[in-house]
Amino acid sequence: MIARREFITLLGGAAAWPLSVRAEQGERTRRIGVLMSTAAGDAEGRARIAAFLDELKKLGWIDGRTARIDMRWPASTQEVRKYSAELVGLAPDVLLATGSAGLSDLLETTRTVPIVFVNVGDPVGGGFVESLARPGGNATGFSFTEYSVSVKWLELLKEIAPGLARVAVLRDARQASGSGQFGAIQAVAPSFGVELTPIDVRDASEIERAVTAFVRNAKAGLIITTGQMTLVHRDLIINLAARHALPAVYWNRFYPAAGGLISYGPDPVDPYRRAAGYINRILRGEKPAELPVQAPTKYELVINLKTARALGVTVPPALLARADEVIE
Repeated sequence: MIARREFITLLGGAAAWPLSVRAEQGERTRRIGVLMSTAAGDAEGRARIAAFLDELKKLGWIDGRTARIDMRWPASTQEVRKYSAELVGLAPDVLLATGSAGLSDLLETTRTVPIVFVNVGDPVGGGFVESLARPGGNATGFSFTEYSVSVKWLELLKEIAPGLARVAVLRDARQASGSGQFGAIQAVAPSFGVELTPIDVRDASEIERAVTAFVRNAKAGLIITTGQMTLVHRDLIINLAARHALPAVYWNRFYPAAGGLISYGPDPVDPYRRAAGYINRILRGEKPAELPVQAPTKYELVINLKTARALGVTVPPALLARADEVIE
């Protein structure tokens, strides 16, 4: 027989368990597959997945207890395809896909397993969903940015370097969003007095060769659009901008954090937290076809003043005042 004091202690401990975890007692362990867009050692990727796992835990899905979470970290395009097939082969209850490339390969592998995606540039244009309001298939999630935001990149570049006459736009050739972002910038380029040059990003040697060929004279700059390849090769792109003294605008804060000049774009971590909510709803019975694709809710402007000084760029005080983060 358990003593009264011991019984009360045990009862109190049970009451402290998360209600959602206790509700899962007796239910089968659910399987969640995760396909990232970076290699396992990538610090940004680790920060994103940590936010995802933390939010899942709050919702009662704990790896090794109420869920089994299988993660894959591709270091190349070939590994994206390989890991897509691996994850689907594990018969998951739901999948998390990062970026257009991973989502595309997963959808080629399965049209039945529910997929929640994050940081996909153009879900409708890429053929991933029928519409944002009613995705219609087995995938839904969180788009990365609207094409109109691309215009902001050119605006910022001209604000920080008014004399620019030529701008190269680095885009991921595999993704529909690359062409869409370039198109939005191209439509307004004449009003900013700049000539645009698209550079398709596929591998390191191509990037270096194309950027070096682009730098024929002064008054040149770079815009780096969203995509897996611009993410994977970000250190090379930042180094090329520094080597050729090119002012550059990037789509995410981890570029200026690594030495790039300036970035403007949505918070890339927040969608992972929100994706955990969608996965929770799917595991509890809702259909991805009926969950609307959601747009970003947080945007941030980040400026690296150390890089600006190295490039000889004077950042206007008004621009500094608008920054969410200034790296000294």
